[in-house]
Amino acid sequence: MPDLTQFVTVSTVAAIAGLAVGVMLPALAMGRAIAAALEALARQPEAERSIMRTLFIGLAMIESLAIYCLVIVLIVLFRNPLLEYLVK
Repeated sequence: MPDLTQFVTVSTVAAIAGLAVGVMLPALAMGRAIAAALEALARQPEAERSIMRTLFIGLAMIESLAIYCLVIVLIVLFRNPLLEYLVK
């Protein structure tokens, strides 16, 4: 059986880096979306319902990207398909 320590270490570091980027970028996008919505509300207060509805749908879509990233990282950490391929 080959020494898999290096592969597991590299997979763990890649998962941590992927999680960091996968959480940081949606967080920045959420901040920009909220800032744009507040600016739009300041310019047109009468369009509050439409702006808020669109904002919440957009925030849900952005948050789903972070959740997908988390799922992929958890798969890489706990059920790595490449690890099973190397063991055979």
